[in-house]
Amino acid sequence: MADQAEKLRGLFSGNKKTGKRIITIASGKGGVGKTSLSVNLAIALSKAGKKVLIMDADMGMANVDIMLGLTPRYTLYDVLRGQKSLREIIIEDFEGINIIPGCSGIFEAANIQRIHREALIQELEYYTQSMDFIIIDTGAGISNIVLGFIAAADDVLIVITPEPTSITDGYGIIKVLSKFKLHKKVYLVVNMAGNLQEAQESARKIETVANKYLEINIRRLGVIYSDNSVKKSIKEMTPFIKKYPRSQAARDVMKIAENIIEHKVGFHMGTNNFAQKLIGLLK
Repeated sequence: MADQAEKLRGLFSGNKKTGKRIITIASGKGGVGKTSLSVNLAIALSKAGKKVLIMDADMGMANVDIMLGLTPRYTLYDVLRGQKSLREIIIEDFEGINIIPGCSGIFEAANIQRIHREALIQELEYYTQSMDFIIIDTGAGISNIVLGFIAAADDVLIVITPEPTSITDGYGIIKVLSKFKLHKKVYLVVNMAGNLQEAQESARKIETVANKYLEINIRRLGVIYSDNSVKKSIKEMTPFIKKYPRSQAARDVMKIAENIIEHKVGFHMGTNNFAQKLIGLLK
């Protein structure tokens, strides 16, 4: 594990000197909206005037490109196989962000020649010098690749939903981070919350157990309330923050971006009720 983390830290060496901030977004299970948050958060940070690179590091079920309605000809896999350079696969300034598309299907990092990995490291180091934020969207669950990208990041953001299985699996990944001492703190986002009370209760369940058994600090970064605009945008293959900028979910993600930029934590009250929706429509 330590060796894996050290190799992946090499991908982004020097970030403290350049001032860029690396955020790895992870989840204990799939279906919690991790990739949707990654994409929309990257755009939200871009809207705030930041230079953002999003890296699809889900080596088996990459779908950042699908969320954006893109069909990349080449992916990160082609770079690691030595068939393409990073410059040839990277998608620049799409919706204000830069994208390193991932690969779908079985991926065996052990089969990638060392010379190709080192070439990628050099290219990443050169390309990311001008970035303010690097968002790494990992695969769901716990694997050496996921834990390595978490270890390589400045901050780790864990996404959960109010469902019991999501809370349990979210705690599971936090437990592993504590065991290997990869981070002293993790940020928590509750997605698909019905209301503020449900979001707070979901976070509290993880905080209570973590405070009792783990040596890790849980910080509430934000909450995204249930919003039909999210499902519609996924079907339309367009980020909801672009397609539905006045939606509840878009406002929630903008708030999370603000919290990240200004180093704030805490949940906020949603506006998911009839009166406030009516005011929004009248505007």
